[in-house]
Amino acid sequence: MFPGMNPRDMRMAMKKLGINQEELDAKEVIIRLEDREIVISNPSITKVDMKGNVSYQISGEESERSLGSEPDISDEDIETVAEQAGVSKDQAEQAIKDSKGDLADAILKLKQ
Repeated sequence: MFPGMNPRDMRMAMKKLGINQEELDAKEVIIRLEDREIVISNPSITKVDMKGNVSYQISGEESERSLGSEPDISDEDIETVAEQAGVSKDQAEQAIKDSKGDLADAILKLKQ
């Protein structure tokens, strides 16, 4: 952030100002708009808490898809859902389609 400043000293200074940062481990970020979704794959996410005001900084590989279209389902997505929910790949694929590409929702529905 500031050239020549030790990262440890920077974290300590930010903590004194009431600013806390946390790196989040995520596989995908989906931003739903009125007519489309912005999908950020392989994201780098930093949660910043400034005295109770929380914001997120997100960077990654961006793509868009319209809400009316069939979601792009990769083999990796199917395997992830099948493994997490303990079901067959066919069941996982159908759950992903039913959840319109939302993997977390598909897993939750299959576990119920």
